[in-house]
Amino acid sequence: MPRDILIKAVKMAQLFNRIGQLGLGVALVGGVVNSALYNVDGGHRAVIFDRFAGVKNLVVGEGTHFFIPWVQRPIVFDIRSRPRNVPTVTGSKDLQNVNITLRILFRPIPDQLPKIYTILGIDYDERVLPSITAEVLKAVVAQFDAGELITQREIVSQKVSESLTERAAQFGLILDDISITHLTFGKEFTQAVELKQVAQQEAEKARFLVEKAEQQKKAAIIAAEGDAQAAVLLAKSFGSAGEGLVELRRIEAAEDIAYQLSKSRNVTYLPQGQNVLLNLPTQN
Repeated sequence: MPRDILIKAVKMAQLFNRIGQLGLGVALVGGVVNSALYNVDGGHRAVIFDRFAGVKNLVVGEGTHFFIPWVQRPIVFDIRSRPRNVPTVTGSKDLQNVNITLRILFRPIPDQLPKIYTILGIDYDERVLPSITAEVLKAVVAQFDAGELITQREIVSQKVSESLTERAAQFGLILDDISITHLTFGKEFTQAVELKQVAQQEAEKARFLVEKAEQQKKAAIIAAEGDAQAAVLLAKSFGSAGEGLVELRRIEAAEDIAYQLSKSRNVTYLPQGQNVLLNLPTQN
């Protein structure tokens, strides 16, 4: 009996030893396999760098893929549209300093990722966008003076967009949207604009005062002509009607005075030739 138990124990130990070796082998294989896998998320692409062949002219799509550890290395690029603000100081046609900022929505062309990585590297946007934006803005803004940059902003934006899109395509970039978000001028130009606005307002005020004086002058002339015509008509009336017109005006004035006095409570009308009992002081 003890011998049988010992034999069983030895067999169990051998079995566990084999299971342990198998588990270690599986773990090693799993580790090697895991180190040879990489993921490409949605909206991304990968480029493979081979230590012997260099950058492969192959763009890897989304999903899980194999590569040879140590020999190969995947470089993952984000191909989704990303925004970037690029400020630039340039000069206008009339030699005014212009501070302008562009907001650019850009993304790389997936098929040109191997070329982009070989020539520019992973930080291609830092190397390309500031330089080509400054180049295009200097060329376009120099065609307009300061006033035209404000009044013809849509034309300026369109020319910048066309030139910058064409320039970025040479580096394998797509520009989905380009907009001017900031446009200011130097202090001297701003002060000149403010002084011009003040002068225009003062000129408008002076012109209004002149027009008002002319209207008042015309009104005075018309009133004087009316008075002169009234005097002529009165003179003609006196000449034809004599004192009758004066008497008529006196009667009309007396009627108006009597009408106004009849509305007053403090005035009492005493008819002539009638006795009215009033306590009036007598004159000695």
